[in-house]
Amino acid sequence: MAEKVRVDKWLHAVRLYKSRTHATKACDGGKVKNNGIAIKPSRLIAVGEIVTLRKRSSLFTYEVLKIIEKRVGAAIAQECYKDLTPVEEKEKSLMPSAFIDFGTREQGDGRPTKKDRREIDDMKQNREEWWQDWDED
Repeated sequence: MAEKVRVDKWLHAVRLYKSRTHATKACDGGKVKNNGIAIKPSRLIAVGEIVTLRKRSSLFTYEVLKIIEKRVGAAIAQECYKDLTPVEEKEKSLMPSAFIDFGTREQGDGRPTKKDRREIDDMKQNREEWWQDWDED
């Protein structure tokens, strides 16, 4: 068994990304970090290192427990890392996507008008209130 492996290979092997291509693109996009520093897909990782991933609006943190190169079943993959993600981040990832990506506009729509801006601000305010109410339950 290898002592070190490429980070994109490991991310795919432990099922944190659907494909190695997705893992590579995440690394290239600065969404994968080690000790707070964005890493390239070719960076070698070893046991004991902390890897942080940004998926949508959540920040997931994992400790490498075991090095594997080939994709394995979910039960075996979970033995290869320890999830250090705070509960708040996990809850954020469970929030419906309608509350996450509401501020995006279609390409070619141009700048928002004053009316559009007010509606976006109202949605943001409603989302924050909804999230606080949901958190209290």
